Amino acid sequence: MSKHIYIYSPSSAVRDKAAFRRGVKRLQALGHEVEIDEAALSSHQRFAGDDATRLAAITRAAASGADVALIARGGYGLTRILDAIPYKAVAKAIHHGTEFVGLSDFTAFQSALLAKTGAVTWAGPALGEDFGAEDGPDDIMEACFDDLVCGQGEGTGWRIPARDIDASTALRPLKDAVLWGGNLSVLVSLLGTPYFPAIDKGVLFLEDVHEHPYRLERMLDQLRHAGVLAKQRAVVLGQFTSFKKVPHDRGFGLNTVVDRLRTLLKVPVLTGLPFGHVPTKVLLPVGAKIEMAAEGREIFMVWGHRHTHHH
Repeated sequence: MSKHIYIYSPSSAVRDKAAFRRGVKRLQALGHEVEIDEAALSSHQRFAGDDATRLAAITRAAASGADVALIARGGYGLTRILDAIPYKAVAKAIHHGTEFVGLSDFTAFQSALLAKTGAVTWAGPALGEDFGAEDGPDDIMEACFDDLVCGQGEGTGWRIPARDIDASTALRPLKDAVLWGGNLSVLVSLLGTPYFPAIDKGVLFLEDVHEHPYRLERMLDQLRHAGVLAKQRAVVLGQFTSFKKVPHDRGFGLNTVVDRLRTLLKVPVLTGLPFGHVPTKVLLPVGAKIEMAAEGREIFMVWGHRHTHHH
């Protein structure tokens, strides 16, 4: 099913041009029409062009009429411009059928848009790291992306690690819970701003990369002390990758952080969500109402058809 995919760079400059080209070729090989924003490969300091350039790229993505607006990469850059993003134009584009997809730094854009307009975006792949992966894109990621572009995606499921079976058992079936979240560092940087979604009784999903477990714990505690975690119906942890343990951790690790969090919260804390800075990632509708249930170690998340309009 051929779709119009718009590639733009709202965050860091594209360093790996080869991955960018591989990603474009891959999407074309899947039969899509790929349109590349005029500033997609721009560079200013560490950014994909200065702030005005990246804001203009977001505006063009919203005006493109594309089926999907896909970020070239994450990195850093969106928090700088949250007070200038044309949220109404983006929400209107989404209402007319453009799906905005990305992760990592894109969490800032997704959270701000949700806080300002309630519009739904997708936590999912980036062009370079996912479609442009050297040994080819991950099959599951590609199947989930295909489901999105064909309007078939209605939910996802995963199996939680055996050590976490108790958390799965504690999960009562949920209905009408808003799914939100993304990158933990980026999300925490929005606390206390108008760009942090005020969501009660939601399902908060989190992932991160290059953050030692003690830093993850500090950020989770910030969300906990701010009252955010206790207000959710579930907290779902994705993948936390690429950190180095040190000898003086003395056994302190990711499991320590999760186990402690569970003793401090009445809310179920689930793990193992296939999402984050990993090849195998599902696509998740940020801001959509979902249902969630557990059967043994299997967790199911369902959102039904999200599409409002088709071109």
